This record gives sequence, structure tokens and C-alpha cells, in this order.
Amino acid sequence: MDVKSTPSYLYWLFCQFELITCSYLMEPWEKVLFYSFNLAMLGLLLYTAYVCLAFHASSAFQLLCSFLGNPRENSLSVVK
Repeated sequence: MDVKSTPSYLYWLFCQFELITCSYLMEPWEKVLFYSFNLAMLGLLLYTAYVCLAFHASSAFQLLCSFLGNPRENSLSVVK
């Protein structure tokens, strides 16, 4: 992809987004609210996915270690 055509491609994608969501019919203040809400939801979705994926990856790694014969010691055995 050519660097010079990248801005025009991004503009084309934005126009497609406006057509799909019908946001080109909105007034400017409505667009600000609509885009703010969408960006907030996208941010929350990405944050939640990041937190959940980190938790599941950690759990999967611990399970894999226990299957390979290298179980981690629990806190009770360390205290005793």
C-alpha cells in the first residue's frame, strides 16, 4: 500500500462508517455524543478483553505447568 494513498483510504473508511451508522445525518453536537459514546464503549471493551485475557493466560500457564510436573507451591506449604 502506498503511503500517499493511506490518508485517502482512511477517509474512505470513515465515510463508510458514517454511511453504515447513518451518522452523516446527525447534527455536529449529536455526532460528538455519538462518537464519544462509541469510543468509550470501545475502550471499555478493549480494557475488559485485556484483563480477561491476562487472567486466562495466567490460569492456562499454571495448568500447563502442573501437567508438566512442575506444580507451584501454594501459600500454605510455604507458611508451614
